[in-house]
Amino acid sequence: MKTIHTVADMQGLRRELSGNIGLVPTMGFLHKGHISLAKRARAENDLVIATIFVNPTQFGPNEDLAAYPRDLPRDLSLLENAGVDFVFVPTPDELYPPGFQTWVELDDLPQRLEGAHRPGHFRGVATIVTKLFNLTRPTRAYFGQKDAQQAVVIRRFTRDLNFDIDIVICPTVREPDGLAMSSRNIYLNPKERQAATVLFRALSTAQAAFSDGERDADRLRTMMQGILATEPLARPDYVSLADAETLAELSGQIEGRALASMAVRVGPARLIDNMILN
Repeated sequence: MKTIHTVADMQGLRRELSGNIGLVPTMGFLHKGHISLAKRARAENDLVIATIFVNPTQFGPNEDLAAYPRDLPRDLSLLENAGVDFVFVPTPDELYPPGFQTWVELDDLPQRLEGAHRPGHFRGVATIVTKLFNLTRPTRAYFGQKDAQQAVVIRRFTRDLNFDIDIVICPTVREPDGLAMSSRNIYLNPKERQAATVLFRALSTAQAAFSDGERDADRLRTMMQGILATEPLARPDYVSLADAETLAELSGQIEGRALASMAVRVGPARLIDNMILN
């Protein structure tokens, strides 16, 4: 496995590569969810490029950029064991040099859910992913369903900007007790870690009711809120039942696919999770 640190070296390498290329963008501090993306990319492509970059432009002024967990040697070892061929590990100055002023922004999708609570977040996400697409020119790019709104946003601008890339969204990888794997789980102490399972319980309640025939969006949303209310350490930012494509909040009878999602603060961690009701 080869590690690349500069834009110029990444561009030079890409000119030499041929065949199908799978891209796995990450912010590092990898867990089994990331590795599942790398392994699927390995199975479906001739070559795999992973990226490790804690993107400063998707963090707000009061968010955890400085504290975000990092362990590059461990990450590189995990990616090599997963069969990754190349890892791009740039510095912020490489991707945002002095004078940088070009951004990728969407109109409606970033104004909802996560975007409503984290202004500017999806401008940072869309811009960095576009830059990584341009640098690596992959055949397929792999992302996790846990970041549901991110997946919708990336699919949208990939279509809008005519990128010839297949966006592959892989299932959320969970701990045995249902907690979605996340690099931010490391922030939780044992009591908070146990409390964090309330997200999975709330989503599972909505999913079970939907499977049993419940189609009223307001009742499903109320069910999730009720489960969260049983956990004193859980402080919800939002609880949503939205259209799975437009992310518009639903009310009344559900027609088609719906996205049940939430962001909940537990101790120092802000956790997100979701399930598709179909």
